[in-house]
Amino acid sequence: MNAGRIVHPFPPLFCGESDTLILGSFPSVKSREAMFFYGHPQNRFWKLAAMLFGEPVPETIEEKTALILNNRLALWDSIKSCTITGSSDSSVRDVVPNDLSLIFENSRVNRVFCNGALSHKMYMKYIFPETNVKAVKLPSTSPANAAFSIDRLYEHWKIILDR
Repeated sequence: MNAGRIVHPFPPLFCGESDTLILGSFPSVKSREAMFFYGHPQNRFWKLAAMLFGEPVPETIEEKTALILNNRLALWDSIKSCTITGSSDSSVRDVVPNDLSLIFENSRVNRVFCNGALSHKMYMKYIFPETNVKAVKLPSTSPANAAFSIDRLYEHWKIILDR
């Protein structure tokens, strides 16, 4: 699989009531195909979000969108474009960060949580100097993070419920 420069293919998900931003790093191949966040069937993000908010696991993009917006969340990624091989975080090079001003200026977002180490690293390096909003690094929901069971992820991620 060849590495190539890829531009993030879909927009952020947020509304005026969103107060908590969850940032991934960059969409996986499956997410880029689905044109929506956390599209890989083995990614635990949607199962975890449903657990956190006591809701059924969403199946469709419409159900996923409702789960995020009804709970005042926003979703986006820290990377606008990069060179990447497949979906591998370790292959990410030549990063151009996303501009989060659209979200901060059009919502109530005042908290940022990063889904995984790469997202946090990119946020702190490129975006934090612009926003001055510290980000909390949470363990990745990616299937590559096999060390974390869904219950262990829940224990770390439940911090987002503390508003």
